Amino acid sequence: MKINNITVNPGENVTIQIPVANLPSGTEINLFAHVYRSKKPGPTLLVTGGVHGDEVNGIEIVRRAVREKLFNKLKAGAVIAVPLLNVYGFINFSRGFPDGKDVNRSFPGTKSGSLAARIAYVFTTEILPFADLALDFHTGGKSIHNFPQARYTGDDERSYKLAKDLNMPLIIKSSLIARSLRKTAYSKNIPMVVFEGGESLRIDENSIAEGLRGLRNVLIGQGMIKGKQEINPTIELETKLWIRANRAGIFSLEKKSGDYVKKGDVLGRITDPYNTYQSKVSAKNDGFIFGHNNNPVVNKGDALFHIGF
Repeated sequence: MKINNITVNPGENVTIQIPVANLPSGTEINLFAHVYRSKKPGPTLLVTGGVHGDEVNGIEIVRRAVREKLFNKLKAGAVIAVPLLNVYGFINFSRGFPDGKDVNRSFPGTKSGSLAARIAYVFTTEILPFADLALDFHTGGKSIHNFPQARYTGDDERSYKLAKDLNMPLIIKSSLIARSLRKTAYSKNIPMVVFEGGESLRIDENSIAEGLRGLRNVLIGQGMIKGKQEINPTIELETKLWIRANRAGIFSLEKKSGDYVKKGDVLGRITDPYNTYQSKVSAKNDGFIFGHNNNPVVNKGDALFHIGF
């Protein structure tokens, strides 16, 4: 295995720094890849976090796995762990890059494109080709709290099996998004599952614990480490929809992520600072809430609850 002209031999654990760009100050930005190889052959698992820079729970899951030496004594195969892909977004408390580009809409990238496209290109050419399967750890978007969940590609049986091994409380069939990392992996016949948990810019210990538990389950299931899988009950969702604000105002929650609701249940209420109106937000169907908006002030049309069934 050779990454950025550095060879990692069987039985070695190496941290590789790949130069990707510079800050305007001249400070070099590097992509850190922790590479672990067993002496015995087996699958190579790619583990990524921080594709969106403000999604700190995903970063923390990979960072803690490295800190806890989860990958240090592999029975077979290899792990490539990249805790933080989007350094620019991380240091700017932002999902994307300074020019507004989203790296997860920039894959497979280009050598001479935008900054996001260049970093996507480095990742796609230097790291992705070694993966046999992949886990991409994310956090809910701005003000959205996601219940711990695994998202798999509907027509990819291997990604479904990987999601089952990850064993999150919710397993959700999810369409591929154009120019995303998961779609690029799919095009290269690499099954990838996306973990979602918590809210951006907020540490959520439950989501982190679930992500680490699931990561261990995958490693055990692939025969890469010793141990017994910790399997909890899961709920599978195939269809999902957003419940949106029917008017602007102050939004108060009555239900939250992880709750099961029935059609017509009141999920929350919207009012104004002057008590001139109060509007109910109701469920349109039975299902599980797997994401909710924590923003107390909303505009008409804002996404409030993500419900799956």
